[in-house]
Amino acid sequence: MSDERVTFELSKEYLELVEQAIAREDASFIRETMDGVNPADISQLLDEVDGERAKYVLDVLNNEIGAEVIEELEEDTRRDFLEEFEPHEIAEYLVEMESDDAVDIINDLPVKTREQVIASINDPETAAHVQELMRYDEDCAGGLMAKEMIVANINWNVKETIEEIRRQVENVERIYSVYVVDDNYKLKGRVSIKKIILSGDRVKIQSIYDEDIIHVETYMDEEEVADIMQKYDLDAVPVLNLQGKLVGRITIDDIIDVITDQAEEDRQLMSGISSDVEEDDTIWAISKARLPWLIIGMVGSTLGALTMGAFEQELDKYVTLVFFIPMLMATGGNVGIQSSTLIIQSLANRSNFEESLTKRLIKMLFTAVLTGLVLAVIAFIIVVVWKGADQMQFGFVVGTAIIGVTLLASIMGTITPLILDKLDVNPAIASGPFITTTNDILGIVVYLAIANLLLP
Repeated sequence: MSDERVTFELSKEYLELVEQAIAREDASFIRETMDGVNPADISQLLDEVDGERAKYVLDVLNNEIGAEVIEELEEDTRRDFLEEFEPHEIAEYLVEMESDDAVDIINDLPVKTREQVIASINDPETAAHVQELMRYDEDCAGGLMAKEMIVANINWNVKETIEEIRRQVENVERIYSVYVVDDNYKLKGRVSIKKIILSGDRVKIQSIYDEDIIHVETYMDEEEVADIMQKYDLDAVPVLNLQGKLVGRITIDDIIDVITDQAEEDRQLMSGISSDVEEDDTIWAISKARLPWLIIGMVGSTLGALTMGAFEQELDKYVTLVFFIPMLMATGGNVGIQSSTLIIQSLANRSNFEESLTKRLIKMLFTAVLTGLVLAVIAFIIVVVWKGADQMQFGFVVGTAIIGVTLLASIMGTITPLILDKLDVNPAIASGPFITTTNDILGIVVYLAIANLLLP
């Protein structure tokens, strides 16, 4: 197969061809086969290549494409990858990025390298933007925003505004609207590109701009910003400082990253993983993230065994009781997780018209009673069919225990996330191992206590 016929494809075969081209320093092969390819695909390919060889690929591509590829790399991969570059080389790529993306990359660098990179940025405007944004925490609106945006003075006419758009557009990847400010750079509103195009050259911006504009402040938490953009279906939102001056904008791609990261964190917490890990992390890092809740689960199981030991005489007398313990534990765990998941979803999508805690608990109790009754009937039928009609007493015990376990698990699953939320602790931690372990212990206590009361 000749090089001319080879095209980019995310496959092992193409990866081998790229590695061979790197080995023989065939820059033309890399340029031709990667011409017009989405940077996200190139970054995925480079994830499979070690840092030195990946650097060669970026060296033969132009800086604009290289910058986009670096942006698309996973954080851990990018951190290792950038160790192959000199500070001035990193600075050359940062000039091609929007300021918020540049700051994200700089913040991942060691302190010394960070200072060297900033000093090597040869574009004064980019350097100024980067230094300003680094003052903000990365998890607030100021840390999310980019400085690049289209701004028009309220006293300009359409012709002046169009000229300004042409001047600024090279630095702005996506133009959603033009922000209108006064002479003190205080935000007055926005004007759509459509209105600008349809208006005459001499029409004043003051007569066509829209005052009704949603904005956020630099200090606002990233999750609060995400909620606002989701609620009002915004592609971009302007950011103001405490003086009401326009200092930047946040675009939807940054908010998607926030939402994705938060969902991933909640998923890991709900499954009992205590820190942010990925499949390609070290064995120790993955094990360390998993162990805390697994140890807690073992402690909980031990407490469950001790609880069963307290009812040893009943279990010796009625061995049949043991057969249904897994059913009780599984039911309690599932009901608890279902209840907590619904509460966590409601906390993540807060409304101004939320039901009171009392109403939530009443609704939860009625739901638990209904589901508990249905499950109790099914459990009773299972026991009678399995053990025979002469063992109905065990059916009543299991059925009654199912109702009790369902009620307790629903209460735990509802109240625990609400309490954690009031304490400013991520309520997602209430699900998974925490709820299931707690409900296992409660389920055993309820089951054996009911058996002790109902069986002769």
